[in-house]
Amino acid sequence: MDRDYKLGVIYGLAAYLMWGVLPIYWKLLHEVPALEILASRFIWSAVFVGLLLCVTGKLKMFVDETKGVFSTWKTGLTMLAAAITISFNWGIFIWAVEDGRIVETSMGYYINPLVSVLFGMLFLGERLDKLQMIAVACACLGIATMIVKNGSLPWVSVSLAATFAFYGLLKKIIKVNAMTSIMLETLIISPLALGYLFHLSSNGGSSYETCGALTIALMMGAGAVTATPLILFTNCAKLLPLKMVGFMQYIAPTISLLIGVFMYGEAFTFTHVIAFGCIWTGLAFFIWSQIRKN
Repeated sequence: MDRDYKLGVIYGLAAYLMWGVLPIYWKLLHEVPALEILASRFIWSAVFVGLLLCVTGKLKMFVDETKGVFSTWKTGLTMLAAAITISFNWGIFIWAVEDGRIVETSMGYYINPLVSVLFGMLFLGERLDKLQMIAVACACLGIATMIVKNGSLPWVSVSLAATFAFYGLLKKIIKVNAMTSIMLETLIISPLALGYLFHLSSNGGSSYETCGALTIALMMGAGAVTATPLILFTNCAKLLPLKMVGFMQYIAPTISLLIGVFMYGEAFTFTHVIAFGCIWTGLAFFIWSQIRKN
């Protein structure tokens, strides 16, 4: 195992570990409404990434890539759509964690690769092989199990998977550095976020005015916990084969699932066992198809 491979594994493990334990971070902010956390996340992410761009000497790269993104209507509107899509994804995730639905969020990120494959077929004309068809069918069966047993769609899981898959689809159109991407996305939404926080402050409902120093520090730290794993993942992807990165992506939802069940006592019923069993079977077929291709 060469040095670059080892370093890639370390970067990847660190990134997925951080993503996996992220529910704990949002749980620490349980006294703050989800929408206010989301607004703070955008603002402090912009600040954190902006500082990183300055410190690492990549500000010129950001400016050049930004000009390229907004040089055409197509890429400019695509970046706007990506910012809106990721805001929905982040918002649903934060709300779900605060509402005690960590298990549902983990299901969403388990099925995300399968939804991405489905979107590739629907929007990009990509063809599914037999194993991928079986994988998607297994995931659909898992979701159907939840619908039949609970009488409703597991909308948190489906919406997280769909928004993140659609976000990935949009990012295929815009090929920029990860730091440029997150900086632009947060800058686009930040004016709305600032407006919302100003509205809360004007009406005496801002957590920045009513909560303690620790809560405020955690809200400000949202920028670091958002950008750091993304940067680690970018470095990981550069050093490791795609199939290895693909295997590692299931670390985060597994950690989140364990946290939800064992740390916060969320229900994991027989229905969940069947649904997750179908999804995990689908993932096994999906991974098999990726191995055969490589």
